[in-house]
Amino acid sequence: MTQPAAQPAAIAHDPARWRKRFPILANTTYLVTHSLGAMPDTVHEKLKLFTDQWASRGVRAWAEGWWDAPVSVGNLLGRIMNAPPNSVVMHQNVSVIQGLVASALDFSGRRNKVVYTEHNFPTNMYVWEGFKQHGAKIHVVKSPDGIGVPTEALLEAIDEETLIVPISHVFFRTSFMQDAAAICERAREVGALVLLDTYQSLGCVPVDVQALGVDMVCGGSVKWLCGGPGAGYLYVRPDLLPKLTPKITGWAAHAAPFAFELGAQRYAGDVRRMLHGSPAVPSLYAASAGYEVILDVGVAAIRAHSTMLTEWLRGEVSSRGFRVTSPPDVRQRAGTLTVALAPDEHGPAFVAALEARGILVDHRPEAGIRVSPHFYTEQQELAAFADALTELRRTKKWQDFVQQKKAY
Repeated sequence: MTQPAAQPAAIAHDPARWRKRFPILANTTYLVTHSLGAMPDTVHEKLKLFTDQWASRGVRAWAEGWWDAPVSVGNLLGRIMNAPPNSVVMHQNVSVIQGLVASALDFSGRRNKVVYTEHNFPTNMYVWEGFKQHGAKIHVVKSPDGIGVPTEALLEAIDEETLIVPISHVFFRTSFMQDAAAICERAREVGALVLLDTYQSLGCVPVDVQALGVDMVCGGSVKWLCGGPGAGYLYVRPDLLPKLTPKITGWAAHAAPFAFELGAQRYAGDVRRMLHGSPAVPSLYAASAGYEVILDVGVAAIRAHSTMLTEWLRGEVSSRGFRVTSPPDVRQRAGTLTVALAPDEHGPAFVAALEARGILVDHRPEAGIRVSPHFYTEQQELAAFADALTELRRTKKWQDFVQQKKAY
């Protein structure tokens, strides 16, 4: 009997293989991916393609890729979340997306409840709070420990009066990862929709929209996708699309935009009905560079490398007397580790002092210093961060930077 051929052993992820593709890594310890991912070197090529088209093709460029970019780039991104073809469209940002989705809903009936947690990203809260004047009833699930929210508490809040659950997959302050599968299952049981914001997870944590059965997914490309600003994304479950008629709309969502029909909107029959005005083409071109790298590396490999590094760092900083405010269980933690400071220590000053040492991180109130290794991060960089953090606490040299103000 012929024996099956031996399978090659899995090749360990090697960050050195990818580092040369990110110029900033040559002189910076870049641990702030949760805020802005490092730029891939191929962004130069992508933007040159755009400028060359504009320079040589002029108005003809609209018919040669520009107009279709929200869907064609959406299809590229969709591969990262296992979305069916033509079910993702690109937008400028998540605020616009959440407002557009909210505008497609009817809050006038008994089913008018909007459920999310107090750890939702604030921009999303602002959008839904604004729909109170249209009948939306906001229910915010509280956190008992400032780190996460018990899944049971969130599931209990989702009932037959719930219209939509627009939730952050991962909390921006603590990197707590919600049980998206359980939330989607509960929403289906009571007939509610789920809008999953994967801004802090996609590109670092595996997300499969078809396996989840999630109704809608949104996010941006700024962080783990390494796609830069101005490239938000919206996935809509294909069978849900015909039921959505957003009031925030525009000619790109029209069934025949170049017919220039007057009067009421006549929505496109496909995912384009979730668009609005003309696309921000340069941002979409630039973002595709990041998506291609993520697909090359593979999210499973990224997650394994990230988990290994954050676990090592959690043990290291804990042994040095620092308190970690991210979940200790890696199954509930995404790619960021948050390190708390003492009440008399100034977070932005620590960030500035670390920057002066070539280490980029950031700080958030009620959380601490956020540290985000990605697939291009080496363990020795985390060791250098831990050493610098310890030295700053011991010498109090962070006090020299108290007057500096940082936006990140």
